[in-house]
Amino acid sequence: MKNLIIILLSTIYFVSYAQTGGIKGFIYEKATGESVMFGNVSLKGAKYGASTDINGFFQISNVKPGNYTIEFSYVGYKKIEQKVTVKANSFTSVKLFAETEAEILESVVISAERQAQKTQIKTSVVNISPQQMKKLPSIGGEPDFAQYLQVLPGVVSSGDQGGQLYIRGGSPIQNKVLMDGMTVYQPFHSIGFFSVFDSDIIRNADVYTGGFNAQYGGRISSIMDISMRDGNKKKFSGKASLSTFGGKLMLEGPFKKQTMTSNGSSSYILSAKTSYLSQSSKIFYNYVNDGDGLPFDYTDLYGKVSFTSKTGSKMSFFGFDYTDHVKYQSISDLNWQNYGFGTSMSLVPANSKAIIKVNMSYSDFKIALTGVDNLPRESGASGFNFRLAFVYYLGKNQLDYGIDFDGGKTYIDFYNSAGMRIFSDDNVTNLSAYVKMKFTFGKLLLEPGIRIVDYVSVSEISPEPRLGAKYNLTNFLRFKLAAGLYSQNLIAINSDRDVVNLFSGFVSTPQSVPSTYRGEDVTSKLQKSQHLIFGAEIDLMKHLSFNVEGYYKHNSQLININKNKIYNDNSNNAQRPDYYKKDYIIETGNAYGVDFLLKYDYKRLYLWAVYSLGYVTRTDEYIEYVPYYDRRHNINFLATYILGDNLDWEISVRWNFGSGFAFTQTQGYYEQVPISNGIGTDYTSSNGNPGVIYSNLNGGRLPYYHRLDASIKKKFEFKNQSKLEAIFSVTNVYNRENIFYFDRIEYNRVDQLPIMPSLGISYKW
Repeated sequence: MKNLIIILLSTIYFVSYAQTGGIKGFIYEKATGESVMFGNVSLKGAKYGASTDINGFFQISNVKPGNYTIEFSYVGYKKIEQKVTVKANSFTSVKLFAETEAEILESVVISAERQAQKTQIKTSVVNISPQQMKKLPSIGGEPDFAQYLQVLPGVVSSGDQGGQLYIRGGSPIQNKVLMDGMTVYQPFHSIGFFSVFDSDIIRNADVYTGGFNAQYGGRISSIMDISMRDGNKKKFSGKASLSTFGGKLMLEGPFKKQTMTSNGSSSYILSAKTSYLSQSSKIFYNYVNDGDGLPFDYTDLYGKVSFTSKTGSKMSFFGFDYTDHVKYQSISDLNWQNYGFGTSMSLVPANSKAIIKVNMSYSDFKIALTGVDNLPRESGASGFNFRLAFVYYLGKNQLDYGIDFDGGKTYIDFYNSAGMRIFSDDNVTNLSAYVKMKFTFGKLLLEPGIRIVDYVSVSEISPEPRLGAKYNLTNFLRFKLAAGLYSQNLIAINSDRDVVNLFSGFVSTPQSVPSTYRGEDVTSKLQKSQHLIFGAEIDLMKHLSFNVEGYYKHNSQLININKNKIYNDNSNNAQRPDYYKKDYIIETGNAYGVDFLLKYDYKRLYLWAVYSLGYVTRTDEYIEYVPYYDRRHNINFLATYILGDNLDWEISVRWNFGSGFAFTQTQGYYEQVPISNGIGTDYTSSNGNPGVIYSNLNGGRLPYYHRLDASIKKKFEFKNQSKLEAIFSVTNVYNRENIFYFDRIEYNRVDQLPIMPSLGISYKW
């Protein structure tokens, strides 16, 4: 009976498929050969349609045989129509080249964005393009991914310095950053304005603030999936820029030019950017740090070579080298380097409903810090990744599945505040498999998925079901939901209790973990979290939209460095509580809140307003506390206006307001006598060090933070299609004194950056 059912279903599928065909292809920009993402493709007079992905690929399946006209439309591009013939049991391949247009039709703008909202679930995910990043005030003369992240709902920044982002209650180690499928261990520089990525070569970035589906794993808070574009396939071009903050050079061009009839193409793109703030700030900002300037230096190098076949299959090879150095007064001397290389392939079989994606990469990260105690802190993480993924387009439905294989090592040599050493050198291996399916039932969209992770290094398997859903109640009101289980085995050694987190070390397989937590046996060495998110999208007017999302993240197990360790974990201290001798402690916690987003985008005016209300709690063996990045209220307002008859002037402002971070107050001071010779130490003649008596952990609140940034741009266009852009920007316009940290020993308050004007110029050809 079972075999009969299988034969019957197979016969029905074969007969059904034999009576239909399909259309698939790519949309490219005519001028550069770059992929056109998220464009609308439909068949004229038929109820068939699709959107292009980040590679410009589209596929329309289950089409009855016959003659059709393909229509392509998207914001900023001229409409395209092309006749095609669909045959039974086969796919017709097409390649379209879209031309940009100066004037954007209102109907095209509305249909493109609204159509995507109705056909994609998009719960707790923000799509970022280079055009959006340019709407921000260009601090230091260049738009940057890190600056745009700070205006997103649910994202909290540590301020102007430190380069840390906290997403819906998660610490930085709980955020995974991918670049073309490769893990980037340190994506942000020590000065909080800049990421390692060149915004001019970012093709697309999806930021998941929670509830991400089964295609992603290895983190319990958020995912940032960044794809870099290919080089110009038509001509040699580039961009050079200089500012008071730093400089940049980007070059790109074809090895083999792309044409409408060519068998394929190949191209390259190279980018180099650096900061010379440690030198220029002594000239332009000599009022900062008593004339010592700003102690930041970084250099970012990136290169990519791409090969595209006639059918649209593509192979790319890429590599990067990112470095950072900062030397803070009385705090630290820090250096880190992150380099890597990899390849990605996208295979488009001639007569198949699937796309096959392959990624292979290797990444290496090293960090070293010397603090005021002169105790070294060093760490590193390195590893390779292999991913094989299949994407099937089944009409309005879609099937994704694949495997991930990760391996590598981490090491840490660290001293806590009590001078106790924590050392670890571990190998790690993880094997994952996932499947995700998208179903469309009229107004209801469902996206169930499951990811199964085998953490080989700790002999633990983690099944993680996921679910996404959206219901289009009306043309202007949509409800959405996301939920799932998440895990990770990577731990940060910087302690969530530190005030200034410049150092971030890594441990992958913690061994010295307590065997019990609050009377219960500890059976896992993983960090685990459960997400539940519910929201709504409302189209208030034709150009005004409102989005609200409530979220709850229950962190059922967290592993943190043990700042309370005062004994070595050996037989002599067998009777001591684990809380005072283990390298790590077990914690639980919750993160919950609500995010509001109001967006207006029409012609020359762009408005973006965000309010986030959030709560974060942690509970260890004995106490419940809030981590230092617990910020109750966070507001971001962004406005951009384009002026001039030729649309060549642009004014942007951004205002951020945040309630005070939690911190541990000082109750008093004492002389800390070093017991270097044990009980034989002569305390009467020993010189002690200043010791601090602390109050309750994070029981106080720092002052409110707020800052206004502004910029004005002027564009000049020349006959040879080259462009010159001049940018004047001001950071912290009204010179707000925002606290950075408090030096308890010197009893001195250190503030964030004061007012800092900057001037930049860039030339693009």
